[in-house]
Amino acid sequence: MPANKNALTRIVLLDKLLADRYHSYSIQDMTDVINRQLPEYGQKDGVTKRCVEKDIEYLEYKFPELIEFERYTIDAYSVATDKPYRKRCIRYADPTFSIFKGKLSEEEKGLLSAALSTIGSFEGLDSFGWLNDFSKRLGLVEQEPIIQMSKNLLENKTLMAEAFSAIQAKSVVNIEYVKYNDSQKRKVIISPYLLKEYNRRWYIIGAAYDTGKILNFALDRILSIKVLTGFEYNRAPDDLNERYEDIIGITYDEESPLHKIIFWVSDSSVPYIRTKPLHGSQKELKGEKENALREQYSLPEAGALFTIECRKNYELIRELTSFTDLKILSPEPIINAVKTRIKNLYQNYF
Repeated sequence: MPANKNALTRIVLLDKLLADRYHSYSIQDMTDVINRQLPEYGQKDGVTKRCVEKDIEYLEYKFPELIEFERYTIDAYSVATDKPYRKRCIRYADPTFSIFKGKLSEEEKGLLSAALSTIGSFEGLDSFGWLNDFSKRLGLVEQEPIIQMSKNLLENKTLMAEAFSAIQAKSVVNIEYVKYNDSQKRKVIISPYLLKEYNRRWYIIGAAYDTGKILNFALDRILSIKVLTGFEYNRAPDDLNERYEDIIGITYDEESPLHKIIFWVSDSSVPYIRTKPLHGSQKELKGEKENALREQYSLPEAGALFTIECRKNYELIRELTSFTDLKILSPEPIINAVKTRIKNLYQNYF
């Protein structure tokens, strides 16, 4: 093995890149990735393209185990020159090979088989070709799923698989879609981060490649997902998951503040609200706080008071107005939004 202080770290990183079947890496690509990742392993010294070439030469001709490589070319696009070109790439010939791969125990195989069966229970994921191939290569025995999840029927079931694979591979994609209120086809390039389900509909969440703005697209509005080569994947913001803890549903308004919403519900809806909270922040008010609010708003003795902390969006207002015996006490922006929705509903019938 090449003798310097970061040689082992380089080989570990290089092994991952050579085993990656989701990306096509040239020697220069591998050099760039390794240089980005070395500091995470406490290595300050970078590497040159020639150094990576020597590492691959060592693996191919001097490594104790025989390793076969596959050299191939793909159509790529250079952002720097704004021109297409043919990129020469390299990877392990055997898609299952890794110099650091260990064997699975029977117990681990059983757990993995159950997990794969659960993933396969999604109707939108039944087009994962690699799922069956992966199970066969590992010698896993097919098992009945032990967890059953809600299924959402998709007109094009391959979209779920394509979106999942793109996120897993950290690939930039070009999405062609139509808005719910417009039949015109649109295209946008995004770095995809997350698949999220809400109200029996799946969404792909990612950042626009040009602006970095977080966007979401309903899968049933997407016409195609195309993986792009030659585009650098933009990492997800650190607060991506946290921001969805502040809302109900999928629509995130950057400009909306976090509201502490106080509401009252009648006795008929209290059991439902208690066992199926409107939001993860929901709390029931009791004691002096409850008594003070009942007096302040002249509420009846029946019913119960709750609070949630959310940002205002369409899904929040729709959820609040789905109860005929729920009354918002504060704050004013939420009360006004609920009033507007109720007024619009009333005008549709009277």
